[in-house]
Amino acid sequence: MNAFDRDFTGQAQLEYGDADYLILQPGSYVQCAVTGEKIPIARLRYWSAELQEAYVDAHASTRRWLETNGGPAGAPEPQS
Repeated sequence: MNAFDRDFTGQAQLEYGDADYLILQPGSYVQCAVTGEKIPIARLRYWSAELQEAYVDAHASTRRWLETNGGPAGAPEPQS
């Protein structure tokens, strides 16, 4: 968005790409898929194009990656 756009409120709907996102429905924030926190669009830095999810920070992004990919490569299996 730029200086000529209206001031949108509410949750935005985005389509996440590898390096950018497309605004499908304007809004002022998106919701973190891990924490549920509201992320102002201007502060959105972390997302998954594969899962089409936004994350509030690098920690939340890494946490989600570990959940969906089974942990880091070479990590020992948990003991039961």
